Amino acid sequence: MYSSAYVWAKVLNHMEDRLGAVTVSAWFDDAEVVELNEEHLILYSSSDFRREIIRRRCTDYIQDALKEIFSSDAKLIVFGDDELNAYKSKGKGNTSMDFNPQFSFDNFVVGNSNRFAHGAAIAVTNTPGQVYNPLFIYGPAGVGKTHLLYAIANGIRKKNPDANIVYIKGDQFTIELIAAIQSGKNIEFRSKYREADLFLIDDIQFIAGKESTQEEFFHTFNKLYEEHKQIVMTSDRKPSDMLTLEDRLKTRFEWGLIADIQPPDYETRMAIIKNKALSLGLELSDDVCDYIAANVTNNVRQLEGTVKKILAYRDLNDMPLDLPHISRAIDDMFKSEGNALPTPSLIISQVCKFYSIDETVIRGTLKNKGTTEARQTAIYLIRKLTNLSLPDIGKEFGRDHSTILYAIRKVEMELKKGNESLQNNIRDITANINSCL
Repeated sequence: MYSSAYVWAKVLNHMEDRLGAVTVSAWFDDAEVVELNEEHLILYSSSDFRREIIRRRCTDYIQDALKEIFSSDAKLIVFGDDELNAYKSKGKGNTSMDFNPQFSFDNFVVGNSNRFAHGAAIAVTNTPGQVYNPLFIYGPAGVGKTHLLYAIANGIRKKNPDANIVYIKGDQFTIELIAAIQSGKNIEFRSKYREADLFLIDDIQFIAGKESTQEEFFHTFNKLYEEHKQIVMTSDRKPSDMLTLEDRLKTRFEWGLIADIQPPDYETRMAIIKNKALSLGLELSDDVCDYIAANVTNNVRQLEGTVKKILAYRDLNDMPLDLPHISRAIDDMFKSEGNALPTPSLIISQVCKFYSIDETVIRGTLKNKGTTEARQTAIYLIRKLTNLSLPDIGKEFGRDHSTILYAIRKVEMELKKGNESLQNNIRDITANINSCL
């Protein structure tokens, strides 16, 4: 019997292959599994707009994924607040989305680069709200920050099944706040977060520079902290390096414990490779593990992705698991440090996250102060961070090269004039882009 979290993770991966990761993230980041059985999959989303998108555009994809992966004929049902309240009033099961049980402390490989953060996470799990509150974990992408968040959630739920655990990503917090303001559901929004026993927020750096979001988060933080509810945050940088984060929030983030996670050292990489191979039923020789560990050095996610790729090559090509074959199969994953350039899509997606606008808007023709600044910032960063020509950048936005040149010069002019707000925005966005490489 698969857990609902495992099934939902597989369904999301299946849809990402067909719709793209950006699209799936846009429509499903706040979706929670309410119930999963042989007859139906019930999802909850607080957004009227998103529920309509899921029902109208994504039902077939979800049901096809369930059929293809699990041979399940379960039908999709999407709940809003009213349906969820009625469901809860009938005494139905826990409406909180399960956290993937694969993310636990038992399978988190501990090394010198993450030992401190791992120990802090265990302490928080054992005595939530009493020590290290808030716990702030920071480090580059793919080093295990989210794994620790989920491990804390799973550990606390095991101790207290009735605990109200709330998880959200920083950019999603902004999106939900905007939706709540537009629909007049501010009270419901605040209740969702301010009544949590455990509040987990991933990628908190995305609230920096957003005035209303920071104001809302400030009051949410204060209420939870005063009631001794545990708060755990992750970020790609420490609070003092978030240039557009309000000082009062920086101060609060530093009230508890700040723990960093760095890319794994060689010994830890070897252990991660062997653990992942074992979990997938692969037997890799020491020379193969050494080859991977010596060449894949950036993060845990890339290490695990390499092992998964080896599994795929073995299953699809009946490939022997010796060093010559494996080195040829995965050599495209080995990039010299500093050679990886961001794609225009990555830059645009990070700009959109920062400014809280949809990609269709930034690529479109809407002209207002916020949209224009976001669009010109994206154009400037693509020119600065990639090798694309002006005409090629123009194709990304449906504009000619003269318009692109004007946008670049406009940003450069503001930077030369000492526009501190824009300077900080570009610095933060660039850091977000780099953390994804």
